[in-house]
Amino acid sequence: MNFPFGFGQKSSLLLIFFFHGIVFSLLLLRKGILYNNKASKWLSFLLFLCAMYIAPYMLGYANWYANKVTIEILFFIPFMQVLLIGPVIYFYTKSLLNPSFKIDKKDRLHFIPALLYLAYSLVVFVTDKLILDEFYFYSDGRDKDLANWYQTAGVISMSYYLILSLKHYSTYKKLVFDKVSFADSILFQWIQNFLIAFLSIIILRVLLFVLNPEWGEFGSQFWHYIVFSFVVFYISINGYANAVKMSFLNDVNSKNVNVFSELEIDDKPKQETLNQKELDLWKEKILQLIKVDKIYENPKLTLSDVSKRLETNPKTISNSINSGFEMNFNDFINHYRIEAVKEKLKKGAHKKSTLLGIAFDCGFNSKATFNRAFKKSTAESPKDYLQKLS
Repeated sequence: MNFPFGFGQKSSLLLIFFFHGIVFSLLLLRKGILYNNKASKWLSFLLFLCAMYIAPYMLGYANWYANKVTIEILFFIPFMQVLLIGPVIYFYTKSLLNPSFKIDKKDRLHFIPALLYLAYSLVVFVTDKLILDEFYFYSDGRDKDLANWYQTAGVISMSYYLILSLKHYSTYKKLVFDKVSFADSILFQWIQNFLIAFLSIIILRVLLFVLNPEWGEFGSQFWHYIVFSFVVFYISINGYANAVKMSFLNDVNSKNVNVFSELEIDDKPKQETLNQKELDLWKEKILQLIKVDKIYENPKLTLSDVSKRLETNPKTISNSINSGFEMNFNDFINHYRIEAVKEKLKKGAHKKSTLLGIAFDCGFNSKATFNRAFKKSTAESPKDYLQKLS
């Protein structure tokens, strides 16, 4: 008996990516369950959807559309859930940036288009298979998953949710710089790379629509699905590595999770205004903490920590720093950390300790953050500054 899968060049290549997506989907699901990590579960679901997305082409190039038995599997199973991929990208972004994120009733509305397509698929199956027992909806012999209108709707949906995700990340990034002094360590370069990766997929798909007059033909889309598979390969490897990294960081230091709860991304509270007299008073109090108490030496210092020390609310401190010093909280604290490093270097601390050791003593928590902050403040690297000082 012949094996039903035709191992051609195209089908075999897509088969490799298909199994890769399934394996990493299961690995992330396991990690999500073990650590109760919602982001890992969402990414697991996304990789599963991506594997299903390439399945019709993988099986099509294996001649399943030419077989009377297997063609009905391709026709009646809605492999390509293109209206579901966008919402999953969006909720993965939200859960990664806020581990306490939960879907509410309003969020469920995002799944309505995908549910409607599933209902449509069920109607097609019942009509063609159970009622008429002949192809009515499928009289044209084309898989509904590959229909032009459905694929176009999928691109529009993914574009919309990608924009929502980018907007959400941008808001998060601003809040992080306004509320913590260790913004670089929780900015999630990965989520930015993840969103750029999906943007490349959408751009590729749009270019295929515009430049290829036969984009609707099955055989003309192979390169799109190969590039899509490579992007998903990149996402699965790096997404899993990020999940492992975040699980380790959360075990070592739970304070980062507490910080996320302070980042009310969806809320836009009214800004509190301070008159000049109040502003000068709060500036003096903040500088007292900086210069006398040296609060910048705490590598996990947050806006809430400062407000508690001064017995006021975070908005007052935030507005005082933004308006009084014309900096966000992260840059403000790092500025004084850099000043402390420079002062230690002038006193010859580098003769007894390393540059990195001095940076850690002054509140920095990584070499990369220290180097970026130092160059931003002085327009030169720490080593160049030390050479000039010598």
